[in-house]
Amino acid sequence: MTYPTGTPLDVELRSAALIVTLNRPDRVNALSRELIEALGATFRRAAQDPAVRAVILTGAGEKAFCAGADLKERKEMSRDDVRAVVRLYRSEFGVIDSSPKPVVAALNGIALGGGLELALMCDLRVAAAHVTLGLPETSLGIIPGAGGTQKLPRIVGEARAKEMILLGRRLTAEESLAWGLVNRVAPAGTSVVDAALELVAPILGGAPIAQAAALSAIDAGLDVDLATGMQLEILAYERTLVSHDRDEALVAFAEKRAPRYLGR
Repeated sequence: MTYPTGTPLDVELRSAALIVTLNRPDRVNALSRELIEALGATFRRAAQDPAVRAVILTGAGEKAFCAGADLKERKEMSRDDVRAVVRLYRSEFGVIDSSPKPVVAALNGIALGGGLELALMCDLRVAAAHVTLGLPETSLGIIPGAGGTQKLPRIVGEARAKEMILLGRRLTAEESLAWGLVNRVAPAGTSVVDAALELVAPILGGAPIAQAAALSAIDAGLDVDLATGMQLEILAYERTLVSHDRDEALVAFAEKRAPRYLGR
């Protein structure tokens, strides 16, 4: 499949990992309408691309992963225009949130407002040692409008989410790790994308059907009671049980070799 290159989004397939880079460094990788639409289109393609086993989302440069909404663009918008952008967040960020391929945010710099909300749509997050993460919207007279009030409590818990949102508290990389907001912090002076690639290495050689089934069971289970979640898990398990990959795993175990998963 073909993917965009250049501005506002740059895409590179490295092995079986698709590296998607927000490429507006002169605007601290802020979320313009064009960029939001490009993200949705790219993740829709990636979901259907058999060459892609995982996606790494990062930003250009070392200053910012994404500083949030493009305020220069937003300044020229009417209230109805802003409402349309919020709906666009829902549809295009939703594609990332529901991706059947695991998605890792490689936070190369600050992630504020919509930038952090974008990272929250990913399954895992790796941070550079110098990053700052926060949702400062209430200090600007609004609230997070791209899923932050819903995703953040599910990741860090209600009390900590309220502290970040109501107080506008910003976290360092180490604080984010301690709170469970990020999964790993890359050592200072190292590449956060390389750290993300290291993190997803088991995914790239793993069983895609099982990974997608596990993601769907986890995500769907967060919105229902335990009994319903257990039923959803059974349905997801069935998808793996009838797969070629499951049979290959059993044969490989018997033959004492690494399995060769084909995603079917």
